[in-house]
Amino acid sequence: MWAAAGAAGLLILIALEVAARHYGQPGPVTNQVREVLFAPKPGPLYGGLALMMVVLTWRQRFIAAGAAIGIDVVFVLARWAVGAETDADHFFGNGALWVMLGCGVIAVTRRAGEERLLLLKGVGLGLLLVAGRKTGDSWLFITSKARPAVLDQYVAVVDHALGNPSWLVGRLLRATDPIGPHLLGVVYGQLAVAAIVVALYQLRNVAAERRFPRHHLVRTFLVIGLLGPGIYMLFPMVGPVFAYGPGASGTGGVQWAVANLWPNTPPPLHLPQAMPYDEITPRNCMPSLHTAWATAIFIHSRKGPRLLRAAGTFWLIATLTATLGFGYHYGADLIAGVVFALTIEVALRSFDRGWDRQGIQLVVYGTVVFAALLVAYRYLPMEVARYPAVSGPLLVLAMASVIFGYVRTTRLWEPKAAPPLQLEPQPEPA
Repeated sequence: MWAAAGAAGLLILIALEVAARHYGQPGPVTNQVREVLFAPKPGPLYGGLALMMVVLTWRQRFIAAGAAIGIDVVFVLARWAVGAETDADHFFGNGALWVMLGCGVIAVTRRAGEERLLLLKGVGLGLLLVAGRKTGDSWLFITSKARPAVLDQYVAVVDHALGNPSWLVGRLLRATDPIGPHLLGVVYGQLAVAAIVVALYQLRNVAAERRFPRHHLVRTFLVIGLLGPGIYMLFPMVGPVFAYGPGASGTGGVQWAVANLWPNTPPPLHLPQAMPYDEITPRNCMPSLHTAWATAIFIHSRKGPRLLRAAGTFWLIATLTATLGFGYHYGADLIAGVVFALTIEVALRSFDRGWDRQGIQLVVYGTVVFAALLVAYRYLPMEVARYPAVSGPLLVLAMASVIFGYVRTTRLWEPKAAPPLQLEPQPEPA
């Protein structure tokens, strides 16, 4: 499975490299190779290093971290000496990439058997996180070029049945400025950090047990990131702040928007149509992958200590609030994101434990609900909006039914605690 996943990942990277080159931009392979020498963004690289180190002993972790920091110091001093210019957020990070690549070389040349396989899995896990970020950036660029028309008007009409939540939360968030927007901006932008924290907790015993657990958050995170962007091409959208507002930066989006309405004035109810948008803004709104990822973090934090469970709950609520309050998503694509995440989670767990009737039924049901939501958003928006007292609760009920099915099914999968042994009374000695 690991070999097949690696081969599939390599083919995807090559395909995206070719596609990005077709539109005149370097792809994920070029960008990743470039970061061997040039200043990268440090977050993903050190996050990948942290994941890789779950297979190392504590002594090896200190050596790897020290080597990464030392290499970065050399690179920073060298750039300073030659006067090389770097972006504000691209200052260091080469050391983490060099250490991961070095551990891969050590695994091939200095390890054998299970130890080699375990170290290669750790290196692969760390590099997958880094490659996932590069792949996502290239794919978002491709969506803006390949899908010139967006379908935001359709989902904005559907959102009338939900009470236009993005407009409502957007006004509430502005009322809390500057504290609310700043706090939620940190949460929204550091979703990967929360995922790494939960993943490190789940993988904390890998070095001692010399094996990975059957299922963990990183797998769900990567599969969501692999499958979700495909829906961007089927249902391209840019989000309310772009389609109905000034754009995320406050300027530059009005000339492409339907009107400058967000978040003060809900859009009027009229027959929707596809509309052209610029070739810069990613079409990354349907489904809301931030919602899907935050849902996965919440699920995987449930078996952690109380502090981790509280953090998972906070991150889910704050992420949902941020996606709506910043105008990046509509309420309808948050519903789709939850259904999408739960369906993938059940599919992965069923694959690990062996497919049974409950797992198959829930995966099929979640897929049907997700497809039905997209069809309703695209082909029945006016019907949904005309009867909000019926259609709004039905949309929420569809999501709630998948949540209920997930909770019920996964509880059946939990191992049952063995009943305590009952000692039979013994006759007293005469």
